[in-house]
Amino acid sequence: MIHAIVATAMVMSTVVLPQADIPPPGAVTIDMINGSGCPKGTTSVSVSPDNSAFHVVFSSYAAKVGPGAAPTDFRKNCQLSIRVNAPEGFVYGISKVDYAGYLHLERGATSSLKSNYYFQGMTDTGYRSHNWQGPVDDEWQATDVGSPIIYPPCGVNRNLNINTELRVNVGTSDRKKTSFMAMDSLDGYAKTDYFFSWKRCP
Repeated sequence: MIHAIVATAMVMSTVVLPQADIPPPGAVTIDMINGSGCPKGTTSVSVSPDNSAFHVVFSSYAAKVGPGAAPTDFRKNCQLSIRVNAPEGFVYGISKVDYAGYLHLERGATSSLKSNYYFQGMTDTGYRSHNWQGPVDDEWQATDVGSPIIYPPCGVNRNLNINTELRVNVGTSDRKKTSFMAMDSLDGYAKTDYFFSWKRCP
């Protein structure tokens, strides 16, 4: 059974534009500007064929406690800065984010996901938190919904900064057993989906 948690709506300021448009035609590409906290070469970004979303894929992103874990392994974070190259005359916001991975918590252990994102030079969304309590041994999902949606100014291509943090606490669990939270699946890959909300500039 997949564990799902839906965050309450984000409260943020927004640039007012007309109602959402359908995804723009033509190619939408993404450049990875920089990243930190994630092992080099283990993160990739791609756009869906219909330009409705982009996907961040992690192949080695996990927090853990227990035998063999380093003292700092209980907390892992990843900070990404990307540039979405949209067709001229369009801007985008983020309407929803779907996170996924695998979770193993011994009884008494807990874990959490914290996340936010913001356009360079603009107000961030504020951190959203999702929490789990053991025992759990299953895939996990969590969703953030943006309302209202933030858009950058028309004619300005601003980098999108994405921050996530995974944390596992041993709590009252048996310290001789391992608990972990991964933003990847047992086969090594899981994606985080960022859904676009497109606007046509006046």
